[in-house]
Amino acid sequence: MKFKILISTLFIAISVMSQEKILLYPNGVKESNELQVAESFRDKEFIINISEARMLAFPATKDSANGSAVLICPGGGYSGVSQIKEGEEFARWFNKLGVSAFVLYYRMPNGHHAIPLKDAQTAMSIIRNRAKEWKINKNKIGIMGFSAGGHLASTVGTHFKTKAERPAFMLLGYPVVTMDSATTHKGSRTNLLGKKPTGELIKLYSNELQVSKKTPPTFIVHAKDDGAVPIANSENLKKALEAKNVPVKLVIYDKGGHGFGMRKRGIPADNWPDELNIWLKEMKII
Repeated sequence: MKFKILISTLFIAISVMSQEKILLYPNGVKESNELQVAESFRDKEFIINISEARMLAFPATKDSANGSAVLICPGGGYSGVSQIKEGEEFARWFNKLGVSAFVLYYRMPNGHHAIPLKDAQTAMSIIRNRAKEWKINKNKIGIMGFSAGGHLASTVGTHFKTKAERPAFMLLGYPVVTMDSATTHKGSRTNLLGKKPTGELIKLYSNELQVSKKTPPTFIVHAKDDGAVPIANSENLKKALEAKNVPVKLVIYDKGGHGFGMRKRGIPADNWPDELNIWLKEMKII
């Protein structure tokens, strides 16, 4: 068993060794998530207990780069990140479209709710600061997230305080959006806010309540049979965006479950990346 884990770890290391690893805080950070266990692989495609914030850069080639970029926040219930299925695979897909992509390994909050947002905003700032190097248009840097990573992405898209912090677009896959106990993903809420969050915190991180007319254009995909994150998360966000006249497209599938990524399974939900591609063109992102 240990041998299999070692081989899997080596395979992952080889697959990403050509990508630049960018530490978000090379000189360290003041705040701690207070995790007492070391980062490790739960399996070959999922890393848990992250305390060193970083991202992997997948810049588009000079010949194909169209100026757009996206920061990808993999899901994992705020306990870890599905860095391959909801990270690297999408980064390479975006590269084929001429979009530079960056996979974020954000710190697990462990009840310290401000930490993931700080990491995502720091990553966005690094991308902006190195935009010229990567042939990126600073006005075309977006955010993407899945499940709990979708919550983080929608937090970035609704909690920004300056123009520089605002993503140009949001792409959300079966996202956790609300912290309301009736429709949230309970594990994500506990890991982010703690076991007994205040009403104020619940409201603050219920991102359907934080939408404004400045929230960026948004694409969402969700399946009706999602047994982990109720589709009401996406439906209520769509309503909130429409109420503020923010462009939004919600693609719904009857079957797909949770965490489907972009791997083919012979069902209609397999086609959602095509829907995303069309939307990106309609919004003139690519």
